[in-house]
Order: sequence, then structure tokens, then C-alpha cells
Amino acid sequence: MKKAPLYSRSRRPAAELPEAVAPAGATVAAPPRRRRLVDWAGRHERRLWIAALLLLGALAWFARPGPANAPLTFEQIDHLVRKSIEEKPLPSAVSRAYEKVLPSVVRVVGLMNPEDDGSDKPADKVPEKAPEKPAPEKAPESKGPAGAKDPRSAAKAPPRDPFHPKDAPKESSREAAREARPMERGVGTGVVIVDNGTILTNLHVVLGAHRIRVTFADGLESDARLVSVMPEHDLAVLRALKIPDDLHAATMRSTGDLAPGDHVAAIGFPFGIGPSASSGIVSGLKREFRSPEGERVLTNLIQFDAAANPGNSGGPLVTMEGEVVGIVTAILNPTKQRVFVGIGFAVPIENAASGAGLPPF
Repeated sequence: MKKAPLYSRSRRPAAELPEAVAPAGATVAAPPRRRRLVDWAGRHERRLWIAALLLLGALAWFARPGPANAPLTFEQIDHLVRKSIEEKPLPSAVSRAYEKVLPSVVRVVGLMNPEDDGSDKPADKVPEKAPEKPAPEKAPESKGPAGAKDPRSAAKAPPRDPFHPKDAPKESSREAAREARPMERGVGTGVVIVDNGTILTNLHVVLGAHRIRVTFADGLESDARLVSVMPEHDLAVLRALKIPDDLHAATMRSTGDLAPGDHVAAIGFPFGIGPSASSGIVSGLKREFRSPEGERVLTNLIQFDAAANPGNSGGPLVTMEGEVVGIVTAILNPTKQRVFVGIGFAVPIENAASGAGLPPF
């Protein structure tokens, strides 16, 4: 009788097949999962190779480089830059520095006259125009000896009336009174260094004042008291009695890496106008300045050429990042006039901060 052929799922050669055959009725264990996977891959080897080649082709298609862009010409770059600036102009470095330090800048007024209430009204009330007085009638001249005059003509002339249009000075008394009031004040600038209302300014701004008034950036006015003074640096520390709710203290920076040529800006109230900003560069370091009266010599100063005038005293000298590196304190003018001619001086912020009790940088 012809035997039926036996088939096996194994791909091994016939020599490796077990010689013994399990008896009829015996349970045969299932092959391991790995062995089944190998058997399946062997049966579908061609299909797997085709799928792998298709996958590699798809990856190569999607990873192919795109068409190379031609480099931009100088004209194209210039056009794009101009268009961007026209759509949204960039603020200048000085403008950014000004905006950053402005919330910390205050106007400082030292009231020297006890009658001064801090307002800008004229000191005295001057009438607009006095009524004209009728001219005295002339007495008839008596004819006496030749060359003789009537004794009545030697009578004293009426006193000059300063309010009469004919006798009034060229400059009106009202303007003179208005100009006299600021001369009785010390007007300067200050900068908030601690958000509790601690302010740095120049000593000569508040020296001799019976009352000190400060005006913050938001318009709030407050009296301030003198906390301490540093005559060797012409500096004074004030404390405002009232402060804004959102008061910001200025950011201070060490002058250790400050060098001639660095750009700086002076912020303050020159001649009481402001806040105003002027820009320049650091002209020199470790300078010395003697006051016009020769009473005080200031040393280790920062020299700068940003415009500064009376009223800038006590204001911050800041970098283009808006960080305070000095306190404006003096200007040099060989003609002894109190106007700026190109040289200003500032006290390094290290000296000012140490006098205010702040930790060193």
C-alpha cells in the first residue's frame, strides 16, 4: 500500500527533522512565537522585499531637496529694509533709555523763602495800569530883570510814578516779579533709587531750603525731608512723604566697565523745563572739578558731553539700556556763565549709592 506524504511547516532540511514521530493521539506543543514569525517571513520573503523597496523610495522622494533659491541682491535687501522701517520705525536707543528711566525721575524744588508756597504765581500783585494824573497848570511867568526866573518855577517837580506809562521801566514790573520768584528757589532733578520714596539729588539744589517739594512722573506732588548729605560728592538723600502707588526705582549699573566713547543720556529739568533728554558720550573718567566759588573740589567724576544746564543738577546719567551710572552735578564754563558749553560732570553711582546706604555693586 502506498503511504501518504507527510508535510511540515519547518523550512529546515530533512536531515534536521526528528526521526521519531509522535504516537497517535499524542498532543503536539505549538512552536514558539519567534519561530512562527520566522516561518511567516520565509513564506512571504519576496513580498517583504518589495514593500521595503517601496518604503525606501517614498522616503527618498519626500526628502529630496527643493529648488535652490537665488541669493538676494543688494537692491532687494535695501528695498526690504526700507519697507520694514516704513511700516514700523524702530525707536532710537536714546528714546528707549528715556522711557525706561522716566518713571524714576522727579522734579526737586528747594523753597528758600518762607512765603513761597511752591506755586509759580508772581511774588507781588502789580496793577495793570494806574490812572493818569492831570498835569499841573502852569503859572504865568513874571517879567523881572533880564535873565531872572519866576521863583515859583523852582518848585519841586512831582515825584515819578513807576506805574505811569511815561515813567514805567522798559521791563514791566509784572515780568520782573515773575522772574524774581524762581531766583529764590533751588530747582533741580532727582532720581528714585528705592521704591519707598528714597531720592538722590544734588546737595546744592536743597541747601538752605526751609521746605523741599518733589513732583513725580505721574504728576503727584509731595513734601520731602532730608535724610542725609554727602558734601564731598555734592549729594543729598531725600525721602518723599507721599509716593505713587506704582512707583518704580531706577536700575543702577556699576561704572567699572564704563569707557570713554560710550553713549549716555542726561535726563532732567534744565531751567525747570522737562523732563528733557539730551544725548552724548562719555568724554573721560576720574575727572576733578572745582566749584566757581572755589569752596569745594569734587573728584573721581565722569565727564560727558550731553547737554546739561541749571536744573539738570541731581538728574540721572544713564546708558542706552536705561541704567543709571551717575548723578549729574556740574558743568564747566570758562566764562563763568551758568550755561553748557560742552563739558559736564557726574558723580559715579557707586559713591551715591553708598551714601544712601545701598550695598556696593
